[in-house]
Amino acid sequence: MKELFFFLRRYAAPYKRDIILSVVFNLLTALFTLFSFAFIIPILQMLFGMDSSEYSFMEWGSGSLKDVVINNFYYFMAQMIKVRGASFTLAFLGLTLVVTCLLKVMTAYLSEYFTIPMQNGVVRDIRREMYDKIVSLPIGFFTAERKGDIMARLSGDVQEVQNSVMASLFSLIKYPIMIIACLGMMIMVSWKLTIFVFLMLPFVGLVMGRVGKKLKAKSLASQNKWGDILSNAEETIGGLRVIKAFNAEKMMERRFARQTQDFFRINNSVNRRTALAHPMSEFLGTTAIAIILWFGGSLIVANHSDIDGPTFIYYMVMFYSLINPAKDLSKTSYTIRKGMAAKERIDKILNAVNPITDPERPVELGSTRRGEQCGVSFRDVSFGYNAEHDVLRHINLEVKPGETVAVVGQSGSGKSTLVDLIPRFWDVERGEILIDEVNVKDYRVKDLRSLMGNVNQEAILFNDTIFNNIAFGVDNATPEAVEQAARVANAHDFIMQTEAGYDTVIGDRGCRLSGGQRQRISIARAILKNPAILILDEATSALDTESERLVQEALEKLMKDRTTIVIAHRLSTIVNADKICVLHEGVIAEMGTHEELLAGNGIYKHLVDMQQV
Repeated sequence: MKELFFFLRRYAAPYKRDIILSVVFNLLTALFTLFSFAFIIPILQMLFGMDSSEYSFMEWGSGSLKDVVINNFYYFMAQMIKVRGASFTLAFLGLTLVVTCLLKVMTAYLSEYFTIPMQNGVVRDIRREMYDKIVSLPIGFFTAERKGDIMARLSGDVQEVQNSVMASLFSLIKYPIMIIACLGMMIMVSWKLTIFVFLMLPFVGLVMGRVGKKLKAKSLASQNKWGDILSNAEETIGGLRVIKAFNAEKMMERRFARQTQDFFRINNSVNRRTALAHPMSEFLGTTAIAIILWFGGSLIVANHSDIDGPTFIYYMVMFYSLINPAKDLSKTSYTIRKGMAAKERIDKILNAVNPITDPERPVELGSTRRGEQCGVSFRDVSFGYNAEHDVLRHINLEVKPGETVAVVGQSGSGKSTLVDLIPRFWDVERGEILIDEVNVKDYRVKDLRSLMGNVNQEAILFNDTIFNNIAFGVDNATPEAVEQAARVANAHDFIMQTEAGYDTVIGDRGCRLSGGQRQRISIARAILKNPAILILDEATSALDTESERLVQEALEKLMKDRTTIVIAHRLSTIVNADKICVLHEGVIAEMGTHEELLAGNGIYKHLVDMQQV
């Protein structure tokens, strides 16, 4: 329960008002429950004529509060019987019982009424915090995680916290109050019987604890398996074309069947163990009631008890009122164990450390030429994704303001890694990267990335309108500015041919557009941002000849008077670059203009010859 209280202290703090009101109304509920059941005693005594005592009014303070209250209550009931008759008094007691019951259910509703916003609010806050953390984490975090598993944590695990922990929160507030109230009344009625009850409670708790001991581990296994299933589903949908092309449908079906069978088996174990909580608590509670009936009844029959029959019945009603919340509380503890297992998986994201941080004293972007050309320098940069292997080694590269530098090389030579280091998608540990002679680590991350525009091989678009995709990341973009960016990117004409123009929704990842259209939307987005540094990562390699021509024209407009780093697969697109850098196995093997490298008859000449074959 320690981690549960830490969890609640962390997330429930903004809802103190709701918690306080819920506790107040739960206290009132417990109070009305005690008083409503208390009317059972005089009703039974009147029905069976068991009380023939004469009562006289006691002054307040003339005895203990308990004795004065009970005596004066019976005094007023006796006076009512004399004046109004037994039938009227019995009806009055019954009406009072109904009124107290009404007050009890009203306060019970209000206690839950004020708990609900906290339950849903905490889940909302967790989901928001998870999404914010996912967005803020570096790309490196997601290379070791599966998208499907992350989706399972954001959806299924958060839902499990809502269904388990937060749905049980009302029980955690309500039931302890009711148990304490009933125990207090039981002690007031007969402390001897209550001591006997306390002797049985450790045995009941021991049995229930053994049943729920392994529930959390089983629930954690269930959540992990659900993450596997979602990952498989995400991979299947994304790779459906390949699956069908290789006739691998049956293989994928068998894999999915194995995963769902494991999930079925684990969930059966979890749900059976959870389902055991209620019948076991029911059985143990009934056994306890039977033992108390025998023990207390024997004392009353032998005249060794300090209470009479009706009071003993009230005592048993109080004990039964304690048993029910105790049973539900034990079931709640099982449910919470399931939720805390889901919380562990959530915390793996929330507690992830982001190594890409802002410096304590950042260099203000205003000290650079904001919106103008910026120079980029690599000074003896070495980098590897792990300590065993360096992807880049001793890179020294100077990109002057307004210069276009192309980076070429075979697959796996480190081209994409090189450009990913500039916006700090990864951090350099050896060497340094500078923009206008300032280390990129000395800028705020947001300021640094505001200098850059990216156009990648795969145009990353969102299931939104064309306007919003072009204006993505640009605050207060005007329709005129968006249209102008689209015209420069050779995108305006095809946009106007869509059913709703700039308000056309383009589908998941832009699936309603062709590859060339998606790329031109991506270029328009970069044009609207007006970056000082432009990074093009094989922006035309996946296009047909006609689309490539239109995209290349748009890129040339975008690159004009701008510092540009181009990763090129088709070498014909970079012949006019100011400088071409040839990467080979993580090192710069050659550098120069197109003509100089051809004359050198080295790696670049070999790459050009390979593409001309």
